[in-house]
Amino acid sequence: MKIYFYSLVFVLCNCSLYSQANLLNARVPQDIGQLNEKQVVSNDEEPLAYGFIDDRDVLWSKTIWEIIDLDERINFPFYYPTDTLNLGPDRRSLFHILKNNLRSGNIKEVYDDDYFQIKLTYREILDKLVSIDTLDAGFEQLNAGEALDPQYVNRRNITAREIRQYRIKGTWYFNKRQGELKYRLLGLSPVAPDVYTLDKPEAEQDLVELFWIWFPDARESLNTSTVFNTRNSSQPITYDHMLNSRRFNSTIYKEENVYEDRLINEYIFEDALQQLLESERIKSVIRDFEQDMWNN
Repeated sequence: MKIYFYSLVFVLCNCSLYSQANLLNARVPQDIGQLNEKQVVSNDEEPLAYGFIDDRDVLWSKTIWEIIDLDERINFPFYYPTDTLNLGPDRRSLFHILKNNLRSGNIKEVYDDDYFQIKLTYREILDKLVSIDTLDAGFEQLNAGEALDPQYVNRRNITAREIRQYRIKGTWYFNKRQGELKYRLLGLSPVAPDVYTLDKPEAEQDLVELFWIWFPDARESLNTSTVFNTRNSSQPITYDHMLNSRRFNSTIYKEENVYEDRLINEYIFEDALQQLLESERIKSVIRDFEQDMWNN
């Protein structure tokens, strides 16, 4: 009931900000989305603060890594739109939002690994998103001492269309002061084919984690960007709320363990069904902990 109340209050407080403002009062299309001064002040919302959690209040915790597969229909809001030509500035995919805020410097805590040890610059991030190959005709020009013709340069970019998955890292913990099992999202990573394998058939492409974002640093940017609400387009939902309230379907692919946090597929080989059952077993362990607290 508390989780439902939190979700309801959060959505109601933000719906006025992210709906198509002034849509029904617009005299011309350019009036859509225009806010008056009072609306701008009243809609200056920040993401709902997590609050301080004392380590002594954490009775139990477990860190897990999950895959959000964008081929699943329930996860489509994170993938679309991939083509924004006719949709205006307000509807963007999650990858668009992340990339734009990385470019503008709003998101600074970006790392190369899921343990957040190797920090990346924006230039290093771009190197993972762009490939530049010179064709044979271009090499012939260079060998002949001529200037390279741009038509002999093959440039490929990772765009929102190429994103296949998102991988997230988070911690489930039991707060003994509140008597509740809660979840805290820590990291987010877009996954796409390696930029140098984009021209290969899909079966031969290698999926790679492009970068890892420390999620608390990205919350403010994600709170100003909205997801299309398929049930009520006048009340879109922010990406921050979507991810914090776990409005997606995911599969666990790793949990923290004594074996150097090994992946599930490292100890269950070439058996997708057993790997899925292992993922469900880990979910059950987490879910049952709270139930067992009150049954013993």
